[in-house]
Amino acid sequence: MIQFPISGVETYWWLPIVVAFAISCMTSMSGVSGAFLLLPFQVSILGFTSPAVSPTNLIFSIVAIPSGVWRYTREKRMVWGLALIIIVGSLPGVFLGAVIRIRYLPDPTSFKLFAGLVLLYLAVRMGLDLARKSEARDSVPVASSLFKVTILSFGLKKVSYEFNGATYNASVIGLIALSFIVGIVGGTYGIGGGAIIAPFLVVVFRLPVHSIAGATLLATFATSIAGVAFYTLIAPFYADTGLTIAPDWTLGALFGIGGAAGMYVGARLQRFLPGKVIKAVFLLCVLFIAVAYLYGSFACV
Repeated sequence: MIQFPISGVETYWWLPIVVAFAISCMTSMSGVSGAFLLLPFQVSILGFTSPAVSPTNLIFSIVAIPSGVWRYTREKRMVWGLALIIIVGSLPGVFLGAVIRIRYLPDPTSFKLFAGLVLLYLAVRMGLDLARKSEARDSVPVASSLFKVTILSFGLKKVSYEFNGATYNASVIGLIALSFIVGIVGGTYGIGGGAIIAPFLVVVFRLPVHSIAGATLLATFATSIAGVAFYTLIAPFYADTGLTIAPDWTLGALFGIGGAAGMYVGARLQRFLPGKVIKAVFLLCVLFIAVAYLYGSFACV
């Protein structure tokens, strides 16, 4: 076993790689890096409870995401305009979320309550979407030339594209507003926001999960870089407070190595699974973590 001095974690060197691979392989199909599941593993299993766990989790996303983005781009399923809108809306929120995490949620009990409520709301919305009657957007044309994104328009009012024989539109203003809120939550939680924006795009904006995965991963990558930079820059100002804020780069990199492999495999397999299956797996993961976090926070009261 080895010890990571910044986080204080002591574990086997291969454990972060294996755990990150399994999580990312499963969640990258939904356009999510897996950071939202990796964070509770660090907090509850590895005992990494200081605010530094948030930027460490963001490092995982920075290292892991490029392989998934490359795969979705290669398969021509990247909605570049959608990714840009999410990035523009999320970045200011990420900085605000980092401040909230440090100043108002440094205690692990409060942090678990906050994270649990966010994830529970996410699970409810996903559950409601799954309960609806199956739609064409949840089908998977395994060997179809239609299974790629064709951008129709991208302006100040809306982004429009064609996918799987259907046309989809989304309001730019609505996306920016949602992305800002998601950025705040993502910056606080240390997940880059992908785990929250992806289901909202599917449930609220009615966009097919097979078409938005690449864009949400790319946006998460960009906001994760901003989040890590911000945490690193402000860490010296909190050196005398006893709070560990700077990320554990070594631990984050090990998680990222496993995540990169998992991202590629998950992105490669996504087209062969129906949207309902992908969302059902995502829902179960989110619900499990939400219940565990809420139970843990109330048990400490």
